[in-house]
Amino acid sequence: MPVRSFLKFRRFRFTALAGAVLPALLLLSVRPAGAAEPGWMSWDEGLRRAAETRRPVLVDVTTEWCGWCKRMDRDVYARPEVRDYLAQHFVRVKLDAESASSATYGGKPYTGRTLAMRFGVSGYPTTIFLRPGGEHLVNVPGYVPAEQFLMLLRYVGEGHMDRGETFEAFQKSAGAGR
Repeated sequence: MPVRSFLKFRRFRFTALAGAVLPALLLLSVRPAGAAEPGWMSWDEGLRRAAETRRPVLVDVTTEWCGWCKRMDRDVYARPEVRDYLAQHFVRVKLDAESASSATYGGKPYTGRTLAMRFGVSGYPTTIFLRPGGEHLVNVPGYVPAEQFLMLLRYVGEGHMDRGETFEAFQKSAGAGR
């Protein structure tokens, strides 16, 4: 087979393969708008649930285009020990920082975008912790590896932060207890 014919054949095979495989991959990777993993709630629903259960709120602030947010979902939130701890100790809220969906905080109307601005979110992902009554505790910007994230969840979820213990002191005592 001459070189030119071989290259045309390879190009045809690649184009045919890409034409069949790429649309299927795109369909698998796209989530319908508003779809959320089990356990994640909207802002208003989450704050209502936190008030009822007296559990703190973990707000995962994300965007559709954020690669590190997707990695956090895949590598951190999907881990069984993280999922279990969150289910037992927190109310979980997903907040799309670019959404125009309405939400209420402190009796005032917001959107996902204006809530993110209200809490000073400047990068994604950002994890916001709130007390059960909705009072702001702390923002944790960026991707946090699973082991460190679980330690952070324990620090907030078990009340160490509320008691004034530093995260560093908590890490030392938690490491000694292992």
